[in-house]
Amino acid sequence: MDASKPSPSRHAALAFIFVTVTVDMLAFGIIIPVLPHLIVELIGGSIAQAAVWVGAFGALFMLMQFVFSPVQGALSDRYGRRTVILISSFGLGMDFIVMALAPVLWLLFVGRAISGMCAASFTTANAYIADIVPKEKRAAAFGTLGAAFGIGFIVGPALGGFLGHLSIRLPFWVAAGLSLVNFCYGWFVLPESLPPERRSKRFEWRHANPLGAVMLLRRYPQVFGLAAVFFLINLAQFSLNSTYVLYTDYRFGWGPQVVGYTLGLVGLCSGLVQAVLVRRLMPSLGERRMILLGLVLCIGGYVLFGLAPTAWLFLLGIPLLSLGGLAGPPAQALVTHQVDAHEQGRLQGALSSLASLAGIFGPALFANLFALFISNHAPVHHLPGAAFVLAALLLAAATLVAVRATRPSQTTVSAPNDEAPIAFPGETSPLAAPVADMLPNEPPESSP
Repeated sequence: MDASKPSPSRHAALAFIFVTVTVDMLAFGIIIPVLPHLIVELIGGSIAQAAVWVGAFGALFMLMQFVFSPVQGALSDRYGRRTVILISSFGLGMDFIVMALAPVLWLLFVGRAISGMCAASFTTANAYIADIVPKEKRAAAFGTLGAAFGIGFIVGPALGGFLGHLSIRLPFWVAAGLSLVNFCYGWFVLPESLPPERRSKRFEWRHANPLGAVMLLRRYPQVFGLAAVFFLINLAQFSLNSTYVLYTDYRFGWGPQVVGYTLGLVGLCSGLVQAVLVRRLMPSLGERRMILLGLVLCIGGYVLFGLAPTAWLFLLGIPLLSLGGLAGPPAQALVTHQVDAHEQGRLQGALSSLASLAGIFGPALFANLFALFISNHAPVHHLPGAAFVLAALLLAAATLVAVRATRPSQTTVSAPNDEAPIAFPGETSPLAAPVADMLPNEPPESSP
């Protein structure tokens, strides 16, 4: 079979995982505009105090992803992608119910930790795409998956803002219902992408160790350089996750409803970039130029967010940030060229753990920076957008790294660096199984 030619089974499986990710992102998007305001309500404090707690919630969420992303990746390599996705969807549904009922802050805190554990399944969705799409089509497929994220954030925050205007806890109930619907959809519709003959022979905890999973990247210089770019991009993004809602409230007086609508605009622009522009620009620009173009545009968006004196100028930063999404799919495609099919879950788990590692420090860093610059002790007054300015500087560093990491001599498929074996905790210096190409030449037959 010619892997470059699409097959009906591959198109169907891609559609299934697209729907799964869209519904999950819709559930997460719904609670974005209301979670910080619920924290304010539960602590009965100021916006500055709430910003610190929002940072703690974000760090906890990403800590759970850091720990459980490689676990889920290794489990999906051993038992299949579908099983992991189903368990995670059901867990999210139950957890949103707990958060909807939480009468005190600590219970909401626990609920956020469980959300982080279950949300680690997004790495499994990336591995699912790798199972069914040939490598020359990979960037476009990851763009399609990115569009699913965008659609979730078009409808989710707007709907969450509207529901939050009615009741601050109603969005959590709707998110729970969506996650449980997703579980039912996956149970009856979603096919398995990884047949038994392509799975790992056994599950090993040393492969699921988050630090060991990240160290896996060291054996591949090409992957390691791009992984550093991923880390900086994700670290910068947490300036949005941890400060956007409270910053726009402080600076422009936006409540949950307006925040939801503007985040919906972010999702719309991002979805168009991922679904349309990535596919159309890839043949003419190529992976390297798309990565660098996306990074430069994203820097401009963060600068506007941080320095814009008016709301309309702030909104002009949204399309620039969305165009920054051009960098993600080609960068992810370059990384996946280096790994073997039966270990793709481990690689995706390692990359997600690296992003989660950024998330452990990012929310606290940016939230506390925002709190500092709106306090009486601010080193520079009239700069409440200092967190976004720092994000722009981080992306400037990522651009410099990407220039080197994406040079033609650095992006060709090569053997792993056997001179740098991975040392897992408790072991002397084992050499993990080599990782070569993430995708099989032929897509596996989908099985229900």
